[in-house]
Amino acid sequence: MANSEVKTKKTTSSVRTFISRIKEIEKRNDVNTLIKIFTKITKKKPIMWGDSIVGFGEYHYKSISGREGDWPLTGFSPRKQNLTIYIMLGFEQYKNIMKNLGSYKTSRSCLYIKKLSDIDTSILKKLIKKSFLDVKKKYT
Repeated sequence: MANSEVKTKKTTSSVRTFISRIKEIEKRNDVNTLIKIFTKITKKKPIMWGDSIVGFGEYHYKSISGREGDWPLTGFSPRKQNLTIYIMLGFEQYKNIMKNLGSYKTSRSCLYIKKLSDIDTSILKKLIKKSFLDVKKKYT
């Protein structure tokens, strides 16, 4: 199944160089803050995954369909429209934590935030920590 190979993989690209290319000062500052938050919570160094994902830790997964690959335990990407934070197991089990998070949107495992000032970062830290520990427990 050549088509089932994961396209986004861990790279040796520099996280620092990636951050330096972010033109918007507020977004760059938010990214630097996220790096500090994720590093403190995970005790892992940031690693680039593909061109735009900053990941922390790593796990190997195998889906029901047979697709398998490696992925960060948690991470984020400073996309054009939003900061995208990866909550790998989805949000159903974290509703209680998220009720006072602030202004955000979600999809399957992505938390979309316009900027960090739109949310309560203390709640974000709880969410990231709980999600990280849950994924780690499930997959490692």
